Amino acid sequence: MEFADLIKVPRVESVTLHRYHMAPVEGTLCITGHHLILSSRLMAKEELWLLHRNVDTVEKKLTGPSGVLLLKCKDFQVIQLDIPAAEDCLKLAASIEQLSNIDNVNLFYPFFYRPMFDIMEDGWQAFLPEVEFNQLKKSLGADWRISQVNRDFAVCSTYPQLVVVPKSVDDETITQAACFRQSGRFPVLSYHHKANGMVMLRSSQPLTGPNGKRCREDEKLVNAVLGIGRRGYIIDTRSLTQAKLATAKGGGVEPEVHYPQWRRIHQQIERYNVLHESIVKLIEVSVDGNIGMDKWLSKLEASGWLTHVKDSLTCACVAAQCIDKEGASVLVHGADGMDTTIIVTSLAQVIINPDCRTVRGFEALVEREWLQGGHPFGDRCVKSAFATSKNHQESPVFLLFLDCVWQIWRQFPCSFEFNEDFLLTLFRHAYASQFGTFLGNSDMERTKLQLKDKTVSLWSYINRPEVLQQYLNSLYEPHNSVIWPSVAPQSLELWSSMYQKWQRSHVAEEEICMEISNIKEYDKELKSKVIRLRKHLVSLEREAVDLGLIPVPAQ
Repeated sequence: MEFADLIKVPRVESVTLHRYHMAPVEGTLCITGHHLILSSRLMAKEELWLLHRNVDTVEKKLTGPSGVLLLKCKDFQVIQLDIPAAEDCLKLAASIEQLSNIDNVNLFYPFFYRPMFDIMEDGWQAFLPEVEFNQLKKSLGADWRISQVNRDFAVCSTYPQLVVVPKSVDDETITQAACFRQSGRFPVLSYHHKANGMVMLRSSQPLTGPNGKRCREDEKLVNAVLGIGRRGYIIDTRSLTQAKLATAKGGGVEPEVHYPQWRRIHQQIERYNVLHESIVKLIEVSVDGNIGMDKWLSKLEASGWLTHVKDSLTCACVAAQCIDKEGASVLVHGADGMDTTIIVTSLAQVIINPDCRTVRGFEALVEREWLQGGHPFGDRCVKSAFATSKNHQESPVFLLFLDCVWQIWRQFPCSFEFNEDFLLTLFRHAYASQFGTFLGNSDMERTKLQLKDKTVSLWSYINRPEVLQQYLNSLYEPHNSVIWPSVAPQSLELWSSMYQKWQRSHVAEEEICMEISNIKEYDKELKSKVIRLRKHLVSLEREAVDLGLIPVPAQ
């Protein structure tokens, strides 16, 4: 297929662009294989560069001889284009619809993108499993090993080829245990708590079924992480009712009789269509500026989105408390272990591990838990809140995670090295990007696509000093404390910079941030000046002593 075959009209003159809180811009609209570009001769800086992959839906309306295109984007931006000729309007709509819904991943923009910057660090090599494990060796001790049981993705297609497992369990046992877990997602190490040596594992549900099937190899693997007399917690992200229904369909839970050292806790987090419908309702109310505050608040509550945020944070806090306060190891799973499970393991680490609150630590977390952990970005992020399709695979799981991180960030503004722009950037690139980081559903798919050789990593761009600077939090004060977010309804807020970014002006907020940054820099200058003055005072005192002007200070 050639892109030219999908472009019905490559160029249209006198198109007017309308966006919230911005003056209309008239210019020439061009369509390329990957971008929609509008440039204005009168206002050289006023340009629109829109990736076709960012377009969620296209709405067209003919008004006599002319037409209007409404482009609703995956990042919740709404763009209106006034087209002079109705025929051009129809052709543009058809072109954008086809170009924004190409299924062949190899035709996506990351495979055609050539960076205009020098790559100082290859992001594809920045967070390799073996490198991460070597950094853990000192604190992990000799009880864990890195296994190649999944070489060539032979045991689990959604796990990386290298995984960290208990040293006392051999690869044959792991292979048998994988057969007992949905999609072969056997328990693997997610996090090791240096303070007390406890660990967090993640997996998918066991396939016990209605007859209570057991697997001694899985029992050995799960119990191997606990010492004699120690207890652990299995946190199931499904309700007890959902778990029972799964049992009737072949799934299930770990029977306490076969896992006697483990206590099971159910903390429900919704997923799939429930989450998708919730974000659709949230965006509907966020972009509606014609309703009163009471009705707006009522619709916001009815969307259920903040309830999902609360449930996710609550479950993560439970996991963190088990590890940090009770000194117990934790195994987290739901059904397939690729969505809500990863939300919980990731948020728990943000709460108890200060490294995950740095830029590089958070990047490593996203790589380890989400990308290498097998979250299917290709399926979950194919459409966003404006999509009308009923694809069961679409779900804003990663967005829910980022929202939860933002809630913690807002409650502890000095504990994070990064600012909210960093989180917003990750969201945008997960749905539409020139980088290959979030392409595909698993490490296996990314390997087959040869992304490391054919595309550029997002981390290669973000970690450049001049780019990284814009994502740093001016209020950051490093510390090693655990932070416990409040999950009370009054403590959770709508993330306006995410969901209302394009509908409201953020000039005042930006000015406040700039003022805070200036104060912070001025404070540093004053501290430096104090240090210089003290050194100068000491120097003067020594000269005075040498000249006999003042007595030698008593020792």
